[in-house]
Amino acid sequence: MRKSKFSPSQIAKILNEFDLGKDVDTIARDHGVSKATFYKWRQRYGGK
Repeated sequence: MRKSKFSPSQIAKILNEFDLGKDVDTIARDHGVSKATFYKWRQRYGGK
């Protein structure tokens, strides 16, 4: 299995940007991840 480019603390910061009002498209573009990855992280790391 491939190692993630992002640590759990980095993922938490990225997810927090969404909670602060940034939209998913902007977050995905800024951090170089797909929208599917973002939603998978929300599911895995307890996003709302």
